[in-house]
Amino acid sequence: MRLEYFQLVDGIETMDAEKGTIVCRATVPTESTIFEGHFPGHPLMPGVLLLECMAQTGGHMILARNGYEKMAFLAQADRAKFRGFVVPGDSLEVHSELTHEGSGYAVCKARILKDGKAVADAEIRYRVVPFPSPELRDKMLAFVRTMGHPQA
Repeated sequence: MRLEYFQLVDGIETMDAEKGTIVCRATVPTESTIFEGHFPGHPLMPGVLLLECMAQTGGHMILARNGYEKMAFLAQADRAKFRGFVVPGDSLEVHSELTHEGSGYAVCKARILKDGKAVADAEIRYRVVPFPSPELRDKMLAFVRTMGHPQA
């Protein structure tokens, strides 16, 4: 993870864009200014960042599913549950599965596992739109190639 760049997913482990499934990996950095305030002497990964991690994971799959022509923007999160603590140095496995697609929206069920146990889950809704500019699309394509996107 690169918290200061809001890149919360390190790479793609598996993805089947046709089926609408993806598994990503993320390793929480051992040091970040975020942990200085959340919480002093007892650093915990903020729930909002775990939610963003799940959103980014599904977003990667939706991007591939749309042939890298449309981008997914977080629109809504429902039924978010935080079931365990995530601390600096933890390795996470992030799953997302497409449950609905159409009318410019997509919905995924997502979850984060640590040591095989669920620590967070949510339903994430995305607005799916064409890239706002060719420059952003080019930058995103260059970035996702480093993540292990197939056919990017």
